[in-house]
Amino acid sequence: MVAALTKTSTPWHRCASCNELIYAKKLERNLHVCPDCGSHHRLTAPQWLDLLVDPGAQPVLAGPIGAADPLGFVDSMPYPQRLEAARRKTGLAEAVVCVRGRIQGWPVVVAAMDFRFLGGSLGAGAGELIVAAAARALADGVPFVIVTASGGARMQEGVISLLQMARTSQALAELDEAGLLTVSVITDPTYGGVAASFATLTDVILAEPGARLGFAGPRVIAETVGETLPEGFQTAEFLLANGLIDDVRPRALMRATLGKLLAVADSGKAGRPGRAVPRRTGEPVVTQADQLPARLAWDVVQLARHLDRPSTVDHIGQLIDGFVELHGDRASGDCPAIVGGLGLLRGRPVVVMGHQKGHSTRELVDRNFGMASPQGYRKSARLMRLAAKLGRPVVTLVDTPGAHPGVAAEQHGQAVAIAQNLRLMSGLPVPIVAAVTGEGGSGGALALAVSDRLLVAENAVYSVISPEGCAAILWKSRAHAPRAAQALRVDARALLEFGVADGVVREPAGGAHEDPALASGWLGDALCAALDELLPLSPAEIVRRRRERFRAVGRPKPTTESRRLDATA
Repeated sequence: MVAALTKTSTPWHRCASCNELIYAKKLERNLHVCPDCGSHHRLTAPQWLDLLVDPGAQPVLAGPIGAADPLGFVDSMPYPQRLEAARRKTGLAEAVVCVRGRIQGWPVVVAAMDFRFLGGSLGAGAGELIVAAAARALADGVPFVIVTASGGARMQEGVISLLQMARTSQALAELDEAGLLTVSVITDPTYGGVAASFATLTDVILAEPGARLGFAGPRVIAETVGETLPEGFQTAEFLLANGLIDDVRPRALMRATLGKLLAVADSGKAGRPGRAVPRRTGEPVVTQADQLPARLAWDVVQLARHLDRPSTVDHIGQLIDGFVELHGDRASGDCPAIVGGLGLLRGRPVVVMGHQKGHSTRELVDRNFGMASPQGYRKSARLMRLAAKLGRPVVTLVDTPGAHPGVAAEQHGQAVAIAQNLRLMSGLPVPIVAAVTGEGGSGGALALAVSDRLLVAENAVYSVISPEGCAAILWKSRAHAPRAAQALRVDARALLEFGVADGVVREPAGGAHEDPALASGWLGDALCAALDELLPLSPAEIVRRRRERFRAVGRPKPTTESRRLDATA
């Protein structure tokens, strides 16, 4: 929970979370975050705008702000008097302040809510301001960022307040249709009608540490269900663990994080220049099978599984500038076996994702050995849909023995999640480049590999089943795994011969683990070359070619006689 501050008669504040006294100027320098316990104390809407937006922002004008008193509502005082008191107290016209400006140089519209104004409640006036800000973003063709703080709908406006949920949701739908990035910054608290409308409909949901987000408040839930709620219930950390938000970011990092996201969403195709990349000698991609040596498939399997082989996280660290990792399937959980997010690949805005194994026993266990759950595939699907919305290419890095085969995975629809990814990728209207960097195992690999170009690392493998699994089924013993690997033709040379792979990315002598930075560099060269071929194509042409590519898999090659008959016809 975000603690309140108690002001004393001296220039000190007492943190209600840790009960420590904090010198006011020190607290202000620390962005109103307690230096002792880290509690993020509430900011006003103007303070949020000062923190996030570059100087020179202009207000968004919305015209008349809703009906003053649609119900003639009176509780302890008439509603108009309550509104006027809130305006005197805060100096604001409503519970939202909206501006046009820039964040780290990137154009944006920002709407910041203020909890001081009737608990940040959503009424006709606040709804009108949110809708007007979204309309301004739509007209300017720029992203929309919303900082939320609300107790929910404004009761004094009755059903008029309720309908603001639909109005604001509709406004965000229009931004979706226009392909404009939307981002929520969740602060404490964000409840009720705000949580169940625009706050959770954005492409990316970031939250401050400890911020609470939910439809019903914890007291109402506890009394309704008659149960003790879990520790940290509805906090940002709880929501992140349950796949409902993308990340928890300290206040001091929020502006920089937004800047990275806006860099990828910028309408310029190339983005800003990426980091300098040293020139490498030689061609990193092999396209002819006879240019690769014939090797024992089992030897390649061992190299593909080498613990020191660069992982998805390693490659992203080497290749992607300004990477922002996104989490969760927005429904039931997050999956650590798949890592994904947005960033710049040598200046090219991309959405990147891949399987993550790890280099130690602890990391392998934490990442489930790179075997993704349904939540992981649904997370990747969410990121691919975001790529399609923004018109950004997708890069996938495949390294998994297969999808997770557990009971929970089946209960949550593993087969359905994989099937939906295959269908989604077949029609995604942006370029997709996939690279098998280690193991490419079964449907768990294919769920990230329905692509326009498939690259395979020189010491990677790609197969319908693991050699051990094949040996156990057909030879009744896993000891025959080397024989099965050879029979399955899992190595890169065979994949080129079959026409499954478009290119093989060379590795340093002895394997990628011998020089991970060089291996990543060659992979980056190959990815960029493939993207540069695909980016000029129209969405319709991309989809047409991708579908034709997969239709051709397994077709018998035409004989001389069939070609003659075709020509005659």
